[in-house]
Amino acid sequence: MLRLRRYRYYVFFAAIVVFLLYHVTQNSEQWESVSASIPHKAPLKSSPEPGFGSTNKQPRPAKSDTRFTSEYEDSAPQLHEETSKEPEVKIPDLKPTVNDDSPDKFDPPTVSTTTKSTNQTNVLVYDKEGAAKMTTAPLIDIPNKNVGQGAKGAGKGIHGAPGMHKSKTQSATTTIHWQKFPEHFPVPKDQIIPLPTGKPKPIPAIQHDFKKESPEAREKRLDRLAKVKAEMVRSWNGYMKYARGHDELSPVSKKFRDPFCGWAATLVDALDTLWIMGMKDEFEEALLEVEKIDFTTSEHRSEIPVFETTIRYLGGLVAAYDVSGGKAGGHDILLKKAIELAEILMSVFDTPNRMPVLYYNWKPAFAKLPRRAQSGVSVAELGSLAMEFTRLAQITKENKYYDAVARITDAFYEWQERGTSIPGIFPERIDATGCNKTAEAEIAAKEAELEKQRQIETHKSGSESAKNSNPGIKTNTNSNKPAKGEFRALDRRSEFGTPNDNGTKDVKVVKNGEQTYASSKATTSPKNDLDEDSSAIGNRDSSSMDSDSDSEPKKPKEKCVPQGLAPGSWNSNEQYSMGGSQDSTYEYFPKQWLLLGGLEPKYKTLHTKTVAAVKKWLLYRPMVPDDRDILFSAKINTQGNPDIDASIEWEVTHLTCFIGGMFGMGGKIFEVPEDVEIGKRLTDGCVWAYESTASGIMPEGATVVPCKDVNNCQWNETLYSQWLDPLYETRIEQMADYEKRHKEWKMEKAQKASMREHSNLGGSTEGTASSKESVDTSRSGSLGDEESGLSQGVAVKKTRSIDELDSFRIQKRAPPSPIRSSIDNDIDSDRRTQKSIHTTELEDASDINGGSDTVRTPINSGADQIPLKQDEDENELPEPERPMSHKEYVKNRIESENLPLGFISANYHAYILRPEAIESVWYMYRITGDTTWQDKGWKMFNAIVSQTRTEAGSSAINNVLLPNSDKKDEMESFWLAETLKYFYLLYSDPGLISLDEWVLNTEAHPFKRPV
Repeated sequence: MLRLRRYRYYVFFAAIVVFLLYHVTQNSEQWESVSASIPHKAPLKSSPEPGFGSTNKQPRPAKSDTRFTSEYEDSAPQLHEETSKEPEVKIPDLKPTVNDDSPDKFDPPTVSTTTKSTNQTNVLVYDKEGAAKMTTAPLIDIPNKNVGQGAKGAGKGIHGAPGMHKSKTQSATTTIHWQKFPEHFPVPKDQIIPLPTGKPKPIPAIQHDFKKESPEAREKRLDRLAKVKAEMVRSWNGYMKYARGHDELSPVSKKFRDPFCGWAATLVDALDTLWIMGMKDEFEEALLEVEKIDFTTSEHRSEIPVFETTIRYLGGLVAAYDVSGGKAGGHDILLKKAIELAEILMSVFDTPNRMPVLYYNWKPAFAKLPRRAQSGVSVAELGSLAMEFTRLAQITKENKYYDAVARITDAFYEWQERGTSIPGIFPERIDATGCNKTAEAEIAAKEAELEKQRQIETHKSGSESAKNSNPGIKTNTNSNKPAKGEFRALDRRSEFGTPNDNGTKDVKVVKNGEQTYASSKATTSPKNDLDEDSSAIGNRDSSSMDSDSDSEPKKPKEKCVPQGLAPGSWNSNEQYSMGGSQDSTYEYFPKQWLLLGGLEPKYKTLHTKTVAAVKKWLLYRPMVPDDRDILFSAKINTQGNPDIDASIEWEVTHLTCFIGGMFGMGGKIFEVPEDVEIGKRLTDGCVWAYESTASGIMPEGATVVPCKDVNNCQWNETLYSQWLDPLYETRIEQMADYEKRHKEWKMEKAQKASMREHSNLGGSTEGTASSKESVDTSRSGSLGDEESGLSQGVAVKKTRSIDELDSFRIQKRAPPSPIRSSIDNDIDSDRRTQKSIHTTELEDASDINGGSDTVRTPINSGADQIPLKQDEDENELPEPERPMSHKEYVKNRIESENLPLGFISANYHAYILRPEAIESVWYMYRITGDTTWQDKGWKMFNAIVSQTRTEAGSSAINNVLLPNSDKKDEMESFWLAETLKYFYLLYSDPGLISLDEWVLNTEAHPFKRPV
């Protein structure tokens, strides 16, 4: 009862709160009426334009205000911006999603339904300060997310009722949408770079001329093909069940992730894979989700990762449109969505030098601002946008898409011609700002000096003007000689006056205690205008300053000394490799040449010089146990002069495995047989890395031992051990020193034992002396410690010197410290013994008991001394500690790190379902026709599936060096888009996605080659 009284007030107030919350939830409709009461204006109706949906179509509600219309001309839609009329700014409602009662068909778009929806939609108008403010701009017609027009099966009336997935529906008052603004740095129409025109050039065949296979070979191939497809079906079903509409599936926990913008990355990335594998029903069902994607907003990211969005989303949509038949295929929604996304991404190129902003803040408050490309961007992100925008330009006949990426290519081409530290290839980090920071700093220093002089001159001019035009102001006869850098007006404010109180604009001047008023212009402080051109500094006068006195200070203009692409690392170090952050730009050079039908020679030049640099600087052969003739590509670090300061990392990375396919394909189309052979050895190197681990899967990153001679390299166990132990020389020296000290220790121990035995056999006087010395040693505390330490002098000093030597040799190897001989040790030992006896006798004279608990016989006693029994261990010399030998270190490291034979390190031992190795295996099979590549690929497939399979799909794993690693609960979208696609195409009919008809982007999305 006492507790109830204590908390009765809390219970009372809690009941009130619950009651109020209940009523709020019951009357939530009132909150909706509040937003509906905000003044609004219905969307303006415009006359139909030729293009998508131009037949009796009214403007749809609940869309972004940026809309596009287009039409097919020669099987391609043309974009038209409505610039004649600028309607009011509007923020649309998000569309309700649809219920997928039937996955195969779509509802037809009807005029009545659209009109009704338009009349019932309230479009809010935001004021200037609104967080989602949108200014007037040309409208872009974004497709309706609810109606199934454009998708195959449209018009058959089997579409579900809208509004079922309410979890994705939000109020327009809380959703911010991207808005297209006029460009700050537009390209004049007459300067837009057009697509190359003309008949495609004859290009040598890439694929092998496959003959008819035997029934046994066909049966074996089809069996493998079916098993690959089964994995695709399982992973796809898991995604659709647990992560439908989201970026990625978490296959262990059966949840989802949205690492990109939440635009269903896996679904869009896998569209063409579904079609290629004959999963047509799943493809049609996926189109329903594609229609719902709203690229104008994201709940998950405020910045669009341009590279990933381009290769996965834009590439996925364009490729799905191509493989499903293009215009004839009837899946127009794919092209519409591709254009919708491309229009947003085009904003990233609106910079002074037209280099893209690679992380684009899409929200209107930021999107409307001028921007410049970043410094320190990666080569891959900058150079891997070409294929996607080029193919879209070919389909739509819109040159602006090609112009955007052609300018990037031109920048790389100019830089390659100008020269980099390693001619032909580019450093990993690039300064894409277009501004020379070094030159800017020099100019800024000069301008600072000029500004300093200008201020002095301005002060002189202002002081003289004030003295001549206003005699009521005190002046100093030396005012024309102010202190350096000072304003006299600021120094002696009373001479220039104080604010007036007579209601005029005159300035009150205090002179000899009397107040007078003078014209404000005469006393105005000189204005410091940072925008003034330094060349005009000497021409400024007081009248020009007076005219600016009431204006606001101008913001200093940005000064940029133009330059092309340049190294962009934060320090002077430059990294060159074919691995991560660089790979796909080099991959795109020959592929872009194919996509343009060989009509743009720059891409051939870029590829040819890249390959030459890789051969000269990066390729190496590793030393492996079976002497396998394989190749890898290294990484070089340099300060700008690689001939002198280059340091090389003999890396083996999964991302670099694409290079085998690049060399093979480039060798075929540019007729360089040597490159095809190099491609084989590079690809086989990655196969070896797969076969070497306990899991059968290659690690993300590792290092190996390079061969001195590429053409003659045998396995050397001693050399391999030395690479595993960089301090092997030090360890060998330590062991030699230990063995010497241990031998000396054994000799001293034997000698001491002999002396002890001799003293026990001696007479009474000798025994007494010996016993007395033993007792005194036990009494003397620190003195005893010192004596013990001294008696072990050699061992102690040597152990310490070796430890210090260890620390030193990590930095620089040096010969070991001199080791004292046993003769020197004996002399020192004798001296220490004499000193100890003398000290003990002095202590005995002053203190008989010496603070010891030991019962002692008086010193002058004539009786024989009874020997004291002490632990022999107290008098034992410590045995020198044994260091780890070089052989033991190597063995321990291999076992503790689970290193496969041939690997020096494998610090990045995860596997995230990457495709690069099987990608090159597929290229080698299609190029050579050698079925051994199919067998190698099959081992890889079985290893990957056995280690990554989960109930809902496949998961990345943490450690490929273990036979059964734990899983990371992540399934990247490229598992379905690339890895499984390449496995499938390895066992499909060679005519499916033939390399002579298609070219694949870095996400394995096939684009149709011009014929």
